[in-house]
Amino acid sequence: MGQLENKTAVVTGANSGIGLATARRFAAEGAHVFITGRRQEALDAAAADIGANVTAVRGDVANLADLDRLYASITEQGRRIDVLFANAGGGAFATLEQVTEEHFNAAFDTNVRGTLFTVQKALPLLQDGASVILTGSTAATAGGEAFGVYAASKAAIRSFSRTWANELRGRGIRVNTLVPGPIDTPGITGLAPDEEQAKLVQKALAQQVPLGRMGHPAEAAAAALFLASDESSFVTGSELFVDGGLNQI
Repeated sequence: MGQLENKTAVVTGANSGIGLATARRFAAEGAHVFITGRRQEALDAAAADIGANVTAVRGDVANLADLDRLYASITEQGRRIDVLFANAGGGAFATLEQVTEEHFNAAFDTNVRGTLFTVQKALPLLQDGASVILTGSTAATAGGEAFGVYAASKAAIRSFSRTWANELRGRGIRVNTLVPGPIDTPGITGLAPDEEQAKLVQKALAQQVPLGRMGHPAEAAAAALFLASDESSFVTGSELFVDGGLNQI
């Protein structure tokens, strides 16, 4: 028996990286997993990678109609949600002088607005005792140059998890934040303009981590599984850092 046997899980932003690795792990642990992503081709590839026990629903979490379609598909299958991993997000570099309205909206529409409505619209389907996991970032407290808008959006996620853990405690719903550090994903390498620069970014990030390397998506997925399962039954409102010690030492 897997840790999520006969449970229903939702993972947004599951096209690649941490989202895909987590959806794969949840399915391996016995859950039926609903995955979302904005790009149909990548979403289809993710579903094929996961194999059995997966339903893919294309959508953008910043689009409320897409969220409605996601939850309608879950309802149509007669399911309720045991685990919700609100993982979709993204960011780009821009100094204070460089920030534009478009840059700000892109980060906050997905990371903040999208997360809020992903969870709000799931409420009628969430089982009492469900686990809600939000994806934060070590950037929220690091003060890294040219990453201020992204960092602020992830600081909002930390605030959400505390508030929602309090608001949903009457239903026994736990809300926690998974905080990845430098994880070797397309989202990290995609910040660089080309492959050569991406390798330099990876090397620089690895040098900052006390463990001396970047993390693997599967390592973040293992932490997400802990928060999703009964192993974390007395954990709510918390931050679980998967950062190789970056923000701890």
